[in-house]
Amino acid sequence: MELHEAAPPPAEVKHLLETPFGVVHAWTSGSPRPGRPALLTFPDVGHTHLTCFSELFGHPEMAEISRSFHLVHLEPPGMEEGAPPYPPGYQYPSLEQLAEALPGVLQGLGIRSIVGVGVGAGAFVLAKFGLLHPEAVEGLVLVNLDPKAKGWMDWAASKLSGLTMSTNEMIMNHLFTQDELAAAPPPVRRVREHLAATPNPALLWSMYTSRADLGLERSGAGSLRCPALLVVGDQAPHEDAVVECNAKLDPTQTSFLKMADGGGQPQIAQPGRLTEAIKYFLQGMGYMAASAMTRLSRSRTGSVTAGEAERGRSRTLSRGSTGSGAAVPTASP
Repeated sequence: MELHEAAPPPAEVKHLLETPFGVVHAWTSGSPRPGRPALLTFPDVGHTHLTCFSELFGHPEMAEISRSFHLVHLEPPGMEEGAPPYPPGYQYPSLEQLAEALPGVLQGLGIRSIVGVGVGAGAFVLAKFGLLHPEAVEGLVLVNLDPKAKGWMDWAASKLSGLTMSTNEMIMNHLFTQDELAAAPPPVRRVREHLAATPNPALLWSMYTSRADLGLERSGAGSLRCPALLVVGDQAPHEDAVVECNAKLDPTQTSFLKMADGGGQPQIAQPGRLTEAIKYFLQGMGYMAASAMTRLSRSRTGSVTAGEAERGRSRTLSRGSTGSGAAVPTASP
């Protein structure tokens, strides 16, 4: 994992937003900027916005992005720190219903459009929102996106796993590699402690493992109509799923980053590299001027082609990874 001195987090304001599917917690910093989308995050199952994104948004190189955007961190109902338990038999909303709740959340925050950053279940929710409401989504950074519904063999394997390990352990195996679980660095311990102290993640886990297929296509109703950056670690539990997902998307709209040493959670294990990739992604959309790129980015060799700049698209590949599109430079370890 990268070692760095974390930047002080920007002051956050907490909002409680009623939706048909429960109360969504939102933490915002900065003010909405006319003509610019908000940067909105959605964490994976087992995470809060802090355990999922504090390394990324606390990285010194991310400060430039934080100053340039209105930041919104969402947590799904009942997943926040200190949440009370739901009563027995409570029907937790599906991932599709969580996506359907987002227009009301954005309206309550006075936000017209977003660039979304989602991980795992959060990536699925934001991708579904992008399919349902393309007018509200200008770009998506999707980490560990598995768009497929689970087949009967996956269902059977999950049932067998449930006989030998707890739900919390299944969530930990979903989030981290076996090496990370064995080494148990601080981020892994924080998530494990959060799961032990929070009563509701099993409900969201159940919805994630029983999700419907996202139905992604290269064109038509199942296509994302915004630029998308797919991210996965090269040893992550979701590597094959994200590679397959990349093959289903429009290559003129999609960038793919397979991150060396990214672990199960690249935004935690390699926040500096991911920050640089996000900067290039936003620059390709016209939101990060070349003159504003940091020393880290300017020191790399290579460039985006002029044709890509005109299309407002970036192609971001990690060293040693493969994929379509021209490469832009990435940070060294």
